[in-house]
Amino acid sequence: MLSLKLTKIGTSTGAVLPKEMLTRLKVAKGDMLYAIETKDGYLITPYDPTIEDQLEAGREFMKEYRDTFKALAK
Repeated sequence: MLSLKLTKIGTSTGAVLPKEMLTRLKVAKGDMLYAIETKDGYLITPYDPTIEDQLEAGREFMKEYRDTFKALAK
């Protein structure tokens, strides 16, 4: 288990992420992290949750027009 220390940053509060956590998340200074609220609390992830929605919409579109895409690929 890792602990996060809260610190004052201007008029806001920030969390200091340990190097081990940054390494496991594969993020570095300047990267974005997303906090997703779940029934058990928050999930911190480097993956944008809106991208998943867009990918799913694209998959449904491609499935619906499968024959068209096959014809276009020729």
